[in-house]
Amino acid sequence: MSGFWRWYIGYVKRYPLKSQAYSTGVLFFIGDVVAQQGVERKGKSHDFYRTFRQTAFGVVIAGPALRGWYGLLDRIYKTSSPKTAGLKKMVTDQVIMAPLFIFTFFTAMGFASGMNLEQVKEKLNRDYIDTFKGNLKVWPIVQLTNFYFVPLQHRVLVVNVVALFWNSYLAWKANL
Repeated sequence: MSGFWRWYIGYVKRYPLKSQAYSTGVLFFIGDVVAQQGVERKGKSHDFYRTFRQTAFGVVIAGPALRGWYGLLDRIYKTSSPKTAGLKKMVTDQVIMAPLFIFTFFTAMGFASGMNLEQVKEKLNRDYIDTFKGNLKVWPIVQLTNFYFVPLQHRVLVVNVVALFWNSYLAWKANL
């Protein structure tokens, strides 16, 4: 495993955006498989197109957006003391990125699955607030820890590992 880890660290250093986009896609893939097989018990009726949509969202939207977001937060709070920077980043993340990410996820998944605008609006009206409340039970402590202790190049990976469970929840919620 240490050989793979060394390779991954080198890859992240050489290609920070690409590596984080791909790793996010892989973890969105796993999250949807867990949701369909472990939570929904779909068995042979697994929706492969849904898994593809989740994976594509991770590669194209989530990975690049999170990498850019974490870099922006580091620049914004560069002059803050180390004791307050992590807290400020976490609060900013939960006030701006969390609501925007959930909205973007439900909207993108809705349109990608064939919903029309009215159906996407209904989905958002039905599930957005509940999902955001769930977010507040998980992500503030994860992000506080992430911003205090994890270097920028590894923050997306930390989020993605925790997000295996969160993405399973989102995949299930988005496809109710």
